[in-house]
Amino acid sequence: MFQQYTKEFAYNLKLSYPVILGMLGHTFVAFADNIMVGQLGTAELAAVSLGNSFVFIAMSLGIGFSTAITPLVAEADGAGDQAAGKKALKHGLVLCTLLGLSLFGIILLSRPLMYHMEQPPEVVELAMPYLELVAFSLVPLIIFQAFKQFSEGLSQTKYPMYATILANVVNVTLNYLFIFGSFGFPKLGIVGAAIGTLASRAIMVLYIWYLLKRKEKFKPYVTHFNFRAIEEKMIKKIISLGFPSALQMFFEVAIFTAAIWLSGVLGKNAQAANQIALNLSSMTFMVGMGLSVAAMVRVGNQKGLQNFKELKRIAESIFFLTFLLEVVFALLFLVGRYWFPTIYLDVDDIVNQADNTEVILIAAKLLLVAAFFQISDGLQVVVLGALRGLQDVKVPTLITFVAYWLIGFPISFYLGLYTDLTSTGIWIGLLSGLTASAVMLYLRFRFLTQKLITQ
Repeated sequence: MFQQYTKEFAYNLKLSYPVILGMLGHTFVAFADNIMVGQLGTAELAAVSLGNSFVFIAMSLGIGFSTAITPLVAEADGAGDQAAGKKALKHGLVLCTLLGLSLFGIILLSRPLMYHMEQPPEVVELAMPYLELVAFSLVPLIIFQAFKQFSEGLSQTKYPMYATILANVVNVTLNYLFIFGSFGFPKLGIVGAAIGTLASRAIMVLYIWYLLKRKEKFKPYVTHFNFRAIEEKMIKKIISLGFPSALQMFFEVAIFTAAIWLSGVLGKNAQAANQIALNLSSMTFMVGMGLSVAAMVRVGNQKGLQNFKELKRIAESIFFLTFLLEVVFALLFLVGRYWFPTIYLDVDDIVNQADNTEVILIAAKLLLVAAFFQISDGLQVVVLGALRGLQDVKVPTLITFVAYWLIGFPISFYLGLYTDLTSTGIWIGLLSGLTASAVMLYLRFRFLTQKLITQ
């Protein structure tokens, strides 16, 4: 019975593991950055956190929008239509460049908001020059995303991974040199961290273009663009796919930002515990994201071939694989829920022993919820990928809005602030929203595939 699904596991993992490794690389760089900046002082670390909160929301919109390119390229590849694939990339590059520049401009204009966020004045002053450079790095990052989504649409997930690894090495190296002024380099503090980020993202986009250009199979796609021949129809098609995807990613980022805010209302220990649980969950979420790309690509290919029964079988094999992997992660969270938080804290610190003990206990409760949270979160993002492969984005966006903001957030708000559940209540709300999203998205997928099969 299960063999029809399990026989696809090897290829699905082959397709998704470069994406997973690339994303884990980003997580590692953020981790390394925080350690280095943390050596400068708490004000500097807070400034980076404040600056990144603006950039992260803008980034979610840019990355979400770029996902429109993958299903169009995958469909063209499945149908053997190279011209359509190149057209999708060309128009995607134009739109991603314009979006990157627009987001950069919006962030610059929104900088004064930092003075009205009740942040310490020294933190705001430090954050300003950092934010300017990191905001500009969105331009090469979103252009890179266009090439990345194109490459994944052709089932070539390794090239973005290579570019990401190189960028991560450059980022960490330059950060070390410019933050601390090592080996004769100027000591620039957090501005040095921003320079490292900007340079690495510029290198990342140049390197992926170079990798694709030197392969004969992909050279026709990525060279000799005629940017004067822009078709309104294709622009509208990418926007119609990309805008809802951007909104969907924004809704998800915003609900987790809201959870951070709610935890902050409860106090610093609750916020620290929330950050630990969130960081651990984001690591395992990368697996779901990788499998989501595999679902998007393979569903897009089968759509191009008009093989809808096979499309449904392949998609369900990825859902099943995701479920099994997330159950493993859930068990790890259950078993290690008291140990994992100790990685983040100095348990031998006598002065802060009471606070550290409280954080560990709160985090352990959150990881108990997160064990089940894993399964829902992984499944909903993978089903979402399959729906993007079908080029169905408007209804899923509505579903995620309802699930996150009409179901999840009210539960988080009430249980977190008005019951004794406090932090655990916030995460029960997140679990409720993600579970509702997973169920509704899967029903949507079943409905659409059944409709395609019987038509």
